[in-house]
Amino acid sequence: MFEAIVMLCAGLAGEPPCRAALLPGFEAADRAGCVAALEARPVAGAACRPAGAALAVTEVAPGVFVHHGAVAEPDAANRGDTANLGFVIGTRAVAVIDSGSAAWMGEALWRAIRARSDLPVAYVVLTHVHPDHVLGASAFAGAEVLSHAGLPQALARRQETYLQRFEALIGAETFLGTRVPRVDREVAERALLDLGGRELELRAWPQAHSGTDLTVLDTATGTLFAGDLVVDGHIPPLDGSLRGWQRVLGDLAQLEADRVVPGHGGPVLDWPGGAAPVRRYLDVLARDAAAAVAAGERLSEAVTHIAGEERDRWQLFDAFSARNATVAFTELEWE
Repeated sequence: MFEAIVMLCAGLAGEPPCRAALLPGFEAADRAGCVAALEARPVAGAACRPAGAALAVTEVAPGVFVHHGAVAEPDAANRGDTANLGFVIGTRAVAVIDSGSAAWMGEALWRAIRARSDLPVAYVVLTHVHPDHVLGASAFAGAEVLSHAGLPQALARRQETYLQRFEALIGAETFLGTRVPRVDREVAERALLDLGGRELELRAWPQAHSGTDLTVLDTATGTLFAGDLVVDGHIPPLDGSLRGWQRVLGDLAQLEADRVVPGHGGPVLDWPGGAAPVRRYLDVLARDAAAAVAAGERLSEAVTHIAGEERDRWQLFDAFSARNATVAFTELEWE
């Protein structure tokens, strides 16, 4: 398989750092086919070469594929590959669920799709605002991008911080070509996507893990993509409402699904049992935060011990625990 690439360089006149970026849509079985596609649709600076590496994916249900990101903080070694991504193949079209933390990840996910289907990628669904899930979407030009109705505004507020932070974390070369995605359709409550032979049910939730959580249910296989509403191994990161997240998990448990793809870990868990560790953690977080508020503790003191008993049950505990405790304590002060 051959593909078309262009060189992206941060400096002038092709000075490094540079990255070979995929041009989706020019794939061919041989070089001659790729060259012919470029001649039919010329792109300045484009060249054909053997196809680059695709993201590794697992078929967790018929036609449902998941890439398992590392349970880690983004850095130069993992290149920001720290979230679970997926795609679902119908008889008419393909839908992507989350796109990774940089353009290179969207490109590698495109290659994984093309290794399994030549159907058009009609939809890209973003499960929430966090950059490790959304910043690879630009690779899917021509697809309709859908999100929670609150995501565009939330992303606009944070985009500068996200872009600067992730470039610093994973490196300028790796991050080249990454852009903040535009959203074509905002989901305020529910939406239905027809892929041909299967439908995806999208549901926007009130403030929980974040203020922009959206789930995707493949009704054909009973596979639920939960974004970071459900995580496995990775400590649940609270960027919204503690009480809201507890309520949403209760509502989610009523969905008729057989398995869940968490935003981190897994990559697939039984449902609804797969959410039990997150529910336990949030209950402990709420209990300890409420006790600290009732005892009149200062926030600076309370965050050192809230949910401390959960330390050995989660990876990245020290990276997120104080922030989670701060959000929980502040919220429960107003109850």
